[in-house]
Amino acid sequence: MTDDPYGDEQLVELYDLDNPDGDDHAYYRALAAGARKVLDFGCGTGLLTRSLVAPGRAVIGVDPSPTMLDYARRQPGADAVTWIDGDFRAVEPTGDADLVISAGNTIMHLGNQAEVFTALAGVLRPGGIISFESRNPAARAWDQWTRDTTYGERDTPVGHLVEWIDLIDATDGQVIFDAHNVFPDGHDAIYRTTLHFRSPDAITADLHAAGFTDIVVRGGWHEPLTDDSRLLVFHATRS
Repeated sequence: MTDDPYGDEQLVELYDLDNPDGDDHAYYRALAAGARKVLDFGCGTGLLTRSLVAPGRAVIGVDPSPTMLDYARRQPGADAVTWIDGDFRAVEPTGDADLVISAGNTIMHLGNQAEVFTALAGVLRPGGIISFESRNPAARAWDQWTRDTTYGERDTPVGHLVEWIDLIDATDGQVIFDAHNVFPDGHDAIYRTTLHFRSPDAITADLHAAGFTDIVVRGGWHEPLTDDSRLLVFHATRS
């Protein structure tokens, strides 16, 4: 991940509004039950991270966006979290965490997932759990990423916002798109994003190579995996 679009303070202020607490956060909080040390990789604004704080539990949030972390550090309860500015290379191989999570499709922003899984395995104790989600390439979500299908207008805390997505390219699982955000002053803030859509088998192979076993893939927060699943939810154990 880079700091775009997360380097725009106005859009960061809207992030939690657009990505509220829901089934995904509830799923990760349930996984944290009984954990004494949890690392949230790609924590962003820290909405989920701060909700993981519990007596006797150490919570760490890691993100490469200084703007997102600056926002996270200003939120209520932020003092109870250890915030780390950086990517997977900033994660120390302490080997003592019970749980690593990565929410918000963070993994899809990374083309070097094998390296990332290896680094995250180093954080976990033997028997520790990693869990994250990624969109299923079989669902071809990018086919709907056009101006006609994504155009919208809404009133927000930063004023009236006009938004849409333009697909730039989709080749071999690498999907590039521009997100348009037209602010009240007429400025169109355009942010280019690259997402890596990978199959369950490809991700599972990288997890195995990084030392994970008992890999389970579900088709959502509550559903088994099917051909029509739009979301892949992974759960694996460090061997």
